[in-house]
Amino acid sequence: MDESDAVNHEVDNNYLSPVEEVSDSVEDDSDAVEIVVSDEDGSSQNDLNDSENPDLHKNCWVCFGGEQDDVGAEWIRPCRCRGTTKWVHHTCLMRWVDEKQKGHAYTKVSCPQCNTEYVIIFPPFGRICGVMMTVDRLIYKASPIVATGVLLGSVYWTAVTYGAITVMQVLGHKEGLDMMERADPLFLLIGLPAIPVVLVLGKMIQWDEYLLKMWRRHSHKLPILNYIFPEVEPGTIRPVPQETPAREIKFTRVFCGAMFFPTVATIVGKFMFRKVDGNLQRSILGGIAFVAIKGVLKIYLKQQVYTRLGRRRINNFNGDDGTPT
Repeated sequence: MDESDAVNHEVDNNYLSPVEEVSDSVEDDSDAVEIVVSDEDGSSQNDLNDSENPDLHKNCWVCFGGEQDDVGAEWIRPCRCRGTTKWVHHTCLMRWVDEKQKGHAYTKVSCPQCNTEYVIIFPPFGRICGVMMTVDRLIYKASPIVATGVLLGSVYWTAVTYGAITVMQVLGHKEGLDMMERADPLFLLIGLPAIPVVLVLGKMIQWDEYLLKMWRRHSHKLPILNYIFPEVEPGTIRPVPQETPAREIKFTRVFCGAMFFPTVATIVGKFMFRKVDGNLQRSILGGIAFVAIKGVLKIYLKQQVYTRLGRRRINNFNGDDGTPT
């Protein structure tokens, strides 16, 4: 009896009713449908999040290419930028950096958006190349300093030579040599180059301009000036705006005038003061006479130009042909 009950129970388990089989299959299908739907919803939500976050999509801001355009390209993020300018192709950025450096490999380059300086790393050199590059950099940095020193030294020794020639020209050849031989070397090294400097500074003093202004202001009080430089009748000259005191000074003219002044002073002294003993006295008197004569002539010329400007007139228009009346 027990064996028959066991067999019947096994048969009942193996042979289910059609209704139970259908219900079980429906439940399994619903579970499967629910799993598939949840997977599809989850994947679509992740894709949406990815599309909304630009940091996850790599787009080169140089060539505007994406990851699908060149799968094997190297991507880097060299600065603090976010979004569409975060990623860039390494080759594109290097090409852009080369264009910015224009052949100067050590020039610093920064991001055009966030101004972050790019960290550029050079591959290591060998020892010999490293030493050569170090020496080349030192020479490159020291060259301006050396060139400036050579230029200043050349100017200094040129000024010393000019000062010595001026001393011999003014005092005489023998007297000048004897004076420089007896003088202290330190005094010569300081005094001789100071001669051209003093000449240039003295040439820049526009004493004739101030004297001309004083003459125009007080000429009516000094009848002798009106006799030498006769003035026109009052009211016949229209007032002309005065020139600015800070008149433009042409350096080349000042320099040439200062350099030739000792020679001119010596020549004028020999012709005008022959009876004076001593080359130094004759040169000093010749320089004073030359400056005075030149100043008077310049003042006279400027006053005539001033008078001419004050007498300018505008003629009437006569006819259609433009002929003035």
